[in-house]
Amino acid sequence: MTIDVYMRYYAADCLYGGVRRRGAKVTLTSDSEKGHIRYDVTVTFFPHADDEDFGISYDAYGCETVYDADGRRSKKREKELLSCLEEPADRIAGKLEGKIFWDRPLREARLG
Repeated sequence: MTIDVYMRYYAADCLYGGVRRRGAKVTLTSDSEKGHIRYDVTVTFFPHADDEDFGISYDAYGCETVYDADGRRSKKREKELLSCLEEPADRIAGKLEGKIFWDRPLREARLG
């Protein structure tokens, strides 16, 4: 079962594929199967041409696995992973030559 534990849109800056991206979607996703759990952080930069533009383009995308072990979902583990979410997200953004502005969220966080 795959669940987005956390998802939020942030102001950002990234030039990718010749297109300026001014928004980033950041997610923490859990994927569990047969007693195994994995958590991934993903970052997707998107154009965000205006306040209503949340059309995601999946070409400026990166992912990093932050936890992979036997077990199941744990609220305690998820709280720990969320407390340090910015580190892997910033590494992903750096690989895409982008920057996430953590102090400028575009929408409220969605928790799952």
